[in-house]
Amino acid sequence: MPELATPAVRNAREVLACFYQAILDKSADDLADLYTIDAVHEFPFDSPGFPPRYEGREAVRAGYRAAWGSSPVRIDEIRKIAVHETADPGVVVSEHVAVGTLPARGTTFTVPGLLVLHVHGGLIVRARDYMDGLGVKGARG
Repeated sequence: MPELATPAVRNAREVLACFYQAILDKSADDLADLYTIDAVHEFPFDSPGFPPRYEGREAVRAGYRAAWGSSPVRIDEIRKIAVHETADPGVVVSEHVAVGTLPARGTTFTVPGLLVLHVHGGLIVRARDYMDGLGVKGARG
């Protein structure tokens, strides 16, 4: 598959906004399309239902499609606590809280997280996704 065309002006903050929108939409395709072909997405903390890492855009696509397809969880909002700029304009660090619903139970949940995105040419080359694994497990029921 050829590299996707991306606007040269899409910076790390804009990619972060697209990342969060893909999560809200539960769109594995929109999320994966933000990555380079050989990108790496890591989960440094144990996160039930997720491997320690995805290697490559298509692994991101398949992994999130499987995880979101089997999950009854709906993410209703991503509260951005803070977005931190770094000395490298291609790296952004975001503190957030995912707020969601488990429709079958009629319950809501919050899961805090920290996301570090390395963006080059408008695409993610590396993501380090620090999710609250116990919060994810509880949210999924």
